[in-house]
Amino acid sequence: MGRVWCVESHSQTQVTTPDVALAELAARQHGVVALAQLQALGLGAGAIKYRRAIGRLHLLHRGVYAVGHRPPSPLARAMAAVVACGTDAVLSHRSAAALWRIVPRWPSTVEVTSPTKHRLKGIHIHRSPNADATIHYGIPVTTPARTLVDLADVLNPKQLTRALNEALVQRLTTPKELTTLLTRYPGRRTSQLTPERGATRSTLEDDFVRFLKRHDLPLPELNQTIAGHEVDAVYREHRLVIELDSRQFHTTPRAFEQDRDRDADLLNAGFPTLRITNHRLKHHAIHEAQRLKEILGL
Repeated sequence: MGRVWCVESHSQTQVTTPDVALAELAARQHGVVALAQLQALGLGAGAIKYRRAIGRLHLLHRGVYAVGHRPPSPLARAMAAVVACGTDAVLSHRSAAALWRIVPRWPSTVEVTSPTKHRLKGIHIHRSPNADATIHYGIPVTTPARTLVDLADVLNPKQLTRALNEALVQRLTTPKELTTLLTRYPGRRTSQLTPERGATRSTLEDDFVRFLKRHDLPLPELNQTIAGHEVDAVYREHRLVIELDSRQFHTTPRAFEQDRDRDADLLNAGFPTLRITNHRLKHHAIHEAQRLKEILGL
């Protein structure tokens, strides 16, 4: 059934069986191990077959096993896919974005980038000689900046903008780092990966930026601190604050009172507040744009 290792300590002799070593290894790898690792623990073909028969090992991909049970978590599935694709493979694209938490959900199929060609059921494999990789939660994965570059090929502009701003807000990357990386991939569809005047924190803020561009309005600074309050947007030269209101966050009595209190503080500091709702952006955009132009003297 495999070798037994004896590890000498100062006070006693500890006996480590292959299964104990296997459990420790699996704990570090989200419950997933590779065939080569099993062999390195002294488990031959017969020992592996026995452990599969009693439910201790479960085949996930060719040469990749789950220890104890089939993994329910996306982290385990991600690790299994990376291990299945070889030592130089990394989690990438939408799966990497989910691991970095810059998209809201995991894709149905795990995406991996590998320098060599593979074809494995249940894994979407992208081929690239250089994946700009790091380790996150113990899983080899593309860096946040490289993940954004890859996302430019698979997300629509609105989704890509949200992912970009999530990465910037979480400080996973910087505009400078992203710009440097973009110069290495001139042929990629990366025109949306240019943050302007600060990162947005919500889809409503993304919609507001698109509204300004569509109506030829200047871009304000986003998510800045004025008079001790973080504001959604500010035109400093016009001393105007803009707050973007949605029913989700601004209809409770407490939020209503807090909004009035911050408006008073901002006005006292010389920054009156213009509040724009999601409804007005969508259904009264022309009127809102014209009014904002008049306020800004444009």
